Amino acid sequence: MRVGVISDTHDRLPAIEALLGKLTEKGATMVMHAGDYCSPFALAPFQKAGLPLLGVFGRNDGDRETLEATSSRIIGAELFESPHSFDVGGHSILLVHEIVEITKRSISKHEFVFHGSSHKVEESRRGKTLLLNPGEACGWITGSCTAAVVELDTGEVEVITL
Repeated sequence: MRVGVISDTHDRLPAIEALLGKLTEKGATMVMHAGDYCSPFALAPFQKAGLPLLGVFGRNDGDRETLEATSSRIIGAELFESPHSFDVGGHSILLVHEIVEITKRSISKHEFVFHGSSHKVEESRRGKTLLLNPGEACGWITGSCTAAVVELDTGEVEVITL
């Protein structure tokens, strides 16, 4: 199963739309968002893409109630407080905005830890756990709009850059 991993979209609609298109082209069947959507209108591209969304809030998500209501209403998704554990296709995934929010024990209890916040693409392993920050979808800080596709069965990661 291939999932898209995205973070720090920060309302940049053209980048969100383009990255979701690339994730779909690469075979992603759902998207996991590690926070910082910012405004509820940033969810519109997810509805347009038609991909299921699993997500957590980031520190720049100010109007969480409207974000949550919008995600539920327009795309049938629920956004959770960070960190949050998911089981996706039999794989344990911890989705967190800031990696410093979690302990080493939490990391070791999951096959995958997807995080954001730093706006930098980072990939590492701690034991059997893959840690991945897909970078910033918005491109505001680094100048690169990035996301990733992860094959959950093999742990293969492909970073996508616009």
